[in-house]
Amino acid sequence: MEAKAWMQRKMIVVLGSLAITLLTVLPTLADTRKPVANPEPEYPPIARQLRITGVVRVELVISADGTIKSSKILGGHPVLVDAVQRAIVKWKYAPAASETTQEVDFKF
Repeated sequence: MEAKAWMQRKMIVVLGSLAITLLTVLPTLADTRKPVANPEPEYPPIARQLRITGVVRVELVISADGTIKSSKILGGHPVLVDAVQRAIVKWKYAPAASETTQEVDFKF
């Protein structure tokens, strides 16, 4: 009887470890969705004249069909942000089973 209880506890530990591993790995897999159309943002002429450079970080919510459902600017110069927002409207990702969220950096 004691051996059976020990085996049940061991099984609970193994299943718990498996669940934690899956919860850790699945969000990473969701972040690897590949774009099928992702035109680069155009470097704005005013940014070129003023020698504005930097990174614009965006959080994208991608619907199951691959279209960009929403975007949230996480940082970047406003002149560069405008160029990124115009570009991501044209982005499309490969379809997936569910909606995913992904962060993307645009370097200027």
